[in-house]
Amino acid sequence: MNYERVVDRIVDFIRKQVESANASGVVLGLSGGVDSAVVAFLSVKALGKERVFATIMPEKGVTAEEDVEDAIEIANLLGIEFKVIEIGDLVKLFLEKLGKTNINAEINLKPRIRMLINYYYANSLNRLVIGTGNKSEISVGYFTKYGDGGVDFQPIGDLYKTELFEFAKFLGVPEKIIRKKPTAGLWVGQTDEGEIGMSYAELDETLKLIEKGVIKDEEKFKRVLRMVESSKHKRIMPPVARVRDLI
Repeated sequence: MNYERVVDRIVDFIRKQVESANASGVVLGLSGGVDSAVVAFLSVKALGKERVFATIMPEKGVTAEEDVEDAIEIANLLGIEFKVIEIGDLVKLFLEKLGKTNINAEINLKPRIRMLINYYYANSLNRLVIGTGNKSEISVGYFTKYGDGGVDFQPIGDLYKTELFEFAKFLGVPEKIIRKKPTAGLWVGQTDEGEIGMSYAELDETLKLIEKGVIKDEEKFKRVLRMVESSKHKRIMPPVARVRDLI
């Protein structure tokens, strides 16, 4: 990957998205993970720290304290304004008003509440909500529709997860954040790879072959293809920065 050219392409993309909307900057959901850290670094490069506002939205008893601390560390490192909003009471209020139905509905409620908070601040500040979805997760639908998928544009949406780890190092993201096991933090002990059912290395290898038109009669391929097919409805997506030709 030509890191400098990818940075330039994405930084230009962010600026153009903000300028075309006559917005004053971006609102970013900062989780303490590598994806949102990369987007935070790119946003500051593109717009300057004064035009980037971060929301840190833990759920008490579910979100690891380490993730909150790491998110705050990234915000302070970059000098961006941020606000910590604990969402546990909001989740409880929704469930009390709506009634519990099944665990899937409850889990997806959390990223949708976070989306509402991001757009509240975006509307208040005349800003756009910048997404943190990567190519791996977008490809197989590993995101909540109108939750973490509810954004105005996706700057890293053409970069696979495994590519982001090296990209993060180039940008200067702290090593401890890069090394952390990826998790959406939806329940205690949840990990992305555990929920997907394979490592990101396996997933990305399979997706790259599928992208080239190579299909194998293996269960891993069949599983990934099923995920891609069943999540098509999720991929009516905001604009994505195209950088595949640079990698």
